[in-house]
Amino acid sequence: MAEQCLVVSCHVEQPLDDAAWGAFSLLQARRPGGAEIAALVRPPDPDAGESESLWIARARIAAARGPFGLHTHWGGAAQARPDGAGDPEALVRSQLDWLDERGFQPRLFAGGGWYIDESVAAVLGERGVADCTATAFRPDYLEAGAPRLELAEPAVLRVGGARVTELPTTHSLGMAASAALRRLPAYVHVYFHDTDLLDARRSRALTFALNVLGRRRRPARLDRLEVAGEVEFSSAASGP
Repeated sequence: MAEQCLVVSCHVEQPLDDAAWGAFSLLQARRPGGAEIAALVRPPDPDAGESESLWIARARIAAARGPFGLHTHWGGAAQARPDGAGDPEALVRSQLDWLDERGFQPRLFAGGGWYIDESVAAVLGERGVADCTATAFRPDYLEAGAPRLELAEPAVLRVGGARVTELPTTHSLGMAASAALRRLPAYVHVYFHDTDLLDARRSRALTFALNVLGRRRRPARLDRLEVAGEVEFSSAASGP
């Protein structure tokens, strides 16, 4: 069984939007519930005219405040899951290289639209990057049979000859707010989007949930969890 802890991650999808960035940066600095919020950041999209220099400046701030990772959108800023036109493995490899070249050391990853496949997982294992794409719940918006990973507790995934640490997400913002005063699993990993914070009601609900959860579970850094136990990637995968 996983140790009792609370970890939190944000899919930072709009780091160049002043309002979204400001709201996320403030929350990350405040650390509600004692949580060190991991910033899983979508890289700038040059085809959309996004500024690399501003992205780097803001990403450095986020990386200095907590765990830092990559959030890949497979079809650019507006397309989270792959559309069949690209090579997921090559994209993740190139984005990790891009981050390394600019002085970042991402230790975490989350695939846009909760997408990951064996080739992507193998790259993460090769580069020593832990994955957060598995979920303990099925996202409502995914089509039936859409490829995804399902796990409720951290584990090491075997992918051919590679190993990748899996730190599954267990609660969305809404689920966390509902579960804060109910029975909890030992391992609680809450995720939210930076854009959630633009809605005052959702922002307040998240702060409330983290403050309560931080009293019920030990706040921990997502990139420093110790993981025991191994499972085959295929045994956690669902979909075709």
